[in-house]
Amino acid sequence: MENILELKTLNELQQYKFYIPSYQRGYRWKSYEVKDLLNDIADFQPRLINDTDEKTWYCLQPIVIKNISNLEYEVIDGQQRLTTIYLILHYLNQDFVETKRDKLFSLEYETRKDSHHFLLSLNFEKSNDNIDFFYISQAYKTISDWFDNKGDNFDKGEFRSKFKFSTKVIWYQSFEENPIDIFTRINIGKIPLTNAELIKALFLNSSNFEKGELKKLRQRQFEIATEWDNIEHTLQNDRLWYFINKNNSTSNRIEFIFDLMNSEKDASDQYSTFRFFQKKFTKKQNDTIDIVWSEIKQYFQRFNEWFNERDLYHKIGYLLCVEAIDIATLYEKSTLLSKSEFKNELNKIIKDDLKEVRLSELQYGDNKVKNVLLLYNILTMLNSEKDNSYFPFDLFKNEKWDIEHITSVKDAIPDKNRKDWLKDAVVFIDDSNREGKLLKKQAVECECDDDETFKTLFEHIVAHFNSGINDEDINDISNLTLLDSETNRGYKNAVFPFKRKTIIKRDKAGIFIPLCTKNVFLKYFSEYPPKISFWTQDDRNNYLIDIETTLNEYINK
Repeated sequence: MENILELKTLNELQQYKFYIPSYQRGYRWKSYEVKDLLNDIADFQPRLINDTDEKTWYCLQPIVIKNISNLEYEVIDGQQRLTTIYLILHYLNQDFVETKRDKLFSLEYETRKDSHHFLLSLNFEKSNDNIDFFYISQAYKTISDWFDNKGDNFDKGEFRSKFKFSTKVIWYQSFEENPIDIFTRINIGKIPLTNAELIKALFLNSSNFEKGELKKLRQRQFEIATEWDNIEHTLQNDRLWYFINKNNSTSNRIEFIFDLMNSEKDASDQYSTFRFFQKKFTKKQNDTIDIVWSEIKQYFQRFNEWFNERDLYHKIGYLLCVEAIDIATLYEKSTLLSKSEFKNELNKIIKDDLKEVRLSELQYGDNKVKNVLLLYNILTMLNSEKDNSYFPFDLFKNEKWDIEHITSVKDAIPDKNRKDWLKDAVVFIDDSNREGKLLKKQAVECECDDDETFKTLFEHIVAHFNSGINDEDINDISNLTLLDSETNRGYKNAVFPFKRKTIIKRDKAGIFIPLCTKNVFLKYFSEYPPKISFWTQDDRNNYLIDIETTLNEYINK
C-alpha cells in the first residue's frame, strides 16, 4: 500500500490516540523552542489565497506515523512537536468550563508509566517522577508564562483559532513493516538526535528481539528501558560524572560509555558510534541484544565500583584528572588484572608519570607542580584513617586552579588598588617593636601614586612578614600551595595573614578549599604557640616534611 502524505489542521488531530514507542527519545524541548513556536503562531496572519475561499496556513514539520488500529497511531517521528501541541491546546482549554472544553487527542509514552494520566491532569506534583515529566512540566510553565506576559490586550481567542484551524502538520502515514527503519532514515541527519538516542532505538526495536510471546518481548523492552534510565540517572550525579570525565555534558551521559566501546571511531562522522552499534544488530542473532547490553552494563558497573571504593576513586580520579592515562586504557587493564594487581598497576602509573620529578628541585612555574600538589591533597585525605570524605573532582574540574605563593613575593607589586593592599596589610603589622610602629606609620601616610615610594614601602612590608624565612628560596615547593583562581585573584599577592583571613572566610561560606591549603593557612604545620600572622621557616620545614612523607611512595626527594 502506498504511503499517505497530506496536510491536517491541529483540530483534525483531536480524534486520534498517539502512542510513543520505547525507541523514541524522551520529551526534551527547552523553553526557547516552545516560545519560538508560540511566537510564530502569534505573528502569523492568515490571508485569503487569490481567487479562492481558502486562507493561507502556518505549516509545521512532518509527523510520521504508522496505523495501529482504527484511530490509534504509533508516532515514528515528531513526538516533540506533538507533545508541545498537546500542551498548548490543554492550556487554551482551561479558559472554558469542563463541559465546554475541546476533546484533545491522547498521548501515551511506552516507557513512562502513567504518562497518559499525567498529561490528562498535568499534576505537577509528579513532575520530578522522571526526566520526561520534568521537561513536560517546564514546557507547560513556559506556555503559561508566555500568555501571562502578553497582557490584557492580547486576543487569546484569535490565537486559539489560528492554532487550531490555520496551523497544519504534514501528516505522513507509512505502511512499511519496520518503523525503526523509517525512524533512522528520517533522523540520521538531524543534529538534535544524539548517538545515544539512535542507539536506544536499536535496543528497543521489536524486530531485533527473538520472536516469541508479545508479553515477554514487551517485558524485555521495558527492562532495558528501565535499566537505561537508571544508568543515565546515576551518571547525572556530577560527583560520579566528573570523577571519570571532564566533559560538561548535561544530557545523554550514557553516550560516554558507547563512545568508549566504539572501536571504529571516525572523527569525520558524528554518527560513527551509532553506526558501530548498528553493525552489531545487522545479523539479528537471538542473543545479540543481551550480549551487547550486558557489555554496556559491565562498563557502568565497573565505573560505579571505582566510584564507591575510596582507594580506587582517589587514585583513578587523580590519574584521569592529570591525563596520565585515558579511561579506555584503564578499563581494559581492569578487565585483564585481578583487583590487587589493578591497584598495584595504578600505583605504578602514578610513579611512572612522576619519575622525573624531584621535590627538592620543584620551583614555581614547573609544569608538574600542580600535579604534585593535587596528589598531595588527595593522598592526605585518603591516608587519614578517620576521614571518610572524598576529594571533589567535580568542583576541581569545573574551576580554574593556580599555584599560589603561601607568603608574599617582592616581585609582584600591585599596579592597581594599592590603597586597598596597604589597608589589608597594615592591620596585621607587628607593632610591638620600633620598626613595626614606624612601618605602620609609613603605610598610613604613604602616597600610593608615587611609584618609587610605594615600591619601597611594599618591599619593606613583604620583608616584615617574611622576616622569619630564607627569602632566597621563596619559589620552592615549601612556599607553594593549590588554590582556586577566584580566591587567588581576590587577594592579589596579599600578605600571609590577609590570605589566611580570606581562606577562612571562603571556607566558612562553603567554598571548596583543598585540605592541605586549609592546613597551611590554619597553621597546622606550626610549633605551639603558632605565630598566626607569619609563615615561618619552621612552618615551611614542617610543611615540606609532610609533603615528602605523604608522597614518599611516588616521588623522589
